[in-house]
Amino acid sequence: MTDSAFATDDFIRSRISDWLRDLGSVRRLSPRTLEAYGRDLGQFMSFLSSHMGGPVSLEFLQQLRGADIRAFMAQRRNETLGSRSLARVLSALKSFFGFLEREGTLTTEALNVIRTPKIPRSLPKALTVVEARDTIEATAELEDRPWVAARDMAVISLCYGAGLRISEALALTPADLESDTLRITGKGGKIRMVPLIAPVRAPIETYRKLCPFIIRSSEPLFRGVRGGVLSPRLIQLRMQQLRSALGLPPSATPHALRHSFATHLLGKGGDLRAIQELLGHSSLSTTQIYTAVDTERLLESYAQAHPRG
Repeated sequence: MTDSAFATDDFIRSRISDWLRDLGSVRRLSPRTLEAYGRDLGQFMSFLSSHMGGPVSLEFLQQLRGADIRAFMAQRRNETLGSRSLARVLSALKSFFGFLEREGTLTTEALNVIRTPKIPRSLPKALTVVEARDTIEATAELEDRPWVAARDMAVISLCYGAGLRISEALALTPADLESDTLRITGKGGKIRMVPLIAPVRAPIETYRKLCPFIIRSSEPLFRGVRGGVLSPRLIQLRMQQLRSALGLPPSATPHALRHSFATHLLGKGGDLRAIQELLGHSSLSTTQIYTAVDTERLLESYAQAHPRG
């Protein structure tokens, strides 16, 4: 139950329930996002209720002004809410009022005058080449079961050596490995082709030889110790062990290996467009962030090594 349960009248409360149901069943938002959206809208309704001295009604929402939303956003910022969270709050409000408009319940222009907070673009945290190599090689030292060690090394190798997301690596089937090019279905159903180089194929083949389970060509290749499909959480825990063993920063995650793949390719003169295709980015601007990472590293090296650094 959201904060809006006692801040709205019965009609608005039912509309909120219908909206959340629509987000979950039709728009397929994750449970975590649903919870956040419901909480954000509930806090907004509580804010409005305290101002009007009673439950929020349809009549009140029809009179909503941009100033009301700005006051709410200012209050949330004063509560030390960051720009990214504020952007999510605004997204939740737009989603709810958009739902009311589609349903023919309410039309308002109040949200159209509110600007989305600027979100600072954070640079991906890449490992060094040595750190990435040590991470892969140290995997076998943390596991007594050879097939499990080979499995984890294969998955981690795919993240770094092919730039795959962990979900993409775990979705691979034996049929996907029949050629030297992987056909990967990424975010939004976008399909890309990624070369399967020998240093990445080798640990995969070792795992396939040692794996105690019979896996059909169309089934997920990587398995847990009981034979079920491998959970991403197990690879994340393995990376956590590797961070501790190798003294790596908390940012050294499976996804950081994908960032490292892109950063190291760029550092060796890789073409930005080609890297975009390998990563499956829809926009080149998403890939261009790695130029900032590479420049930052260059400046660090300059400061450490140059006599006048």
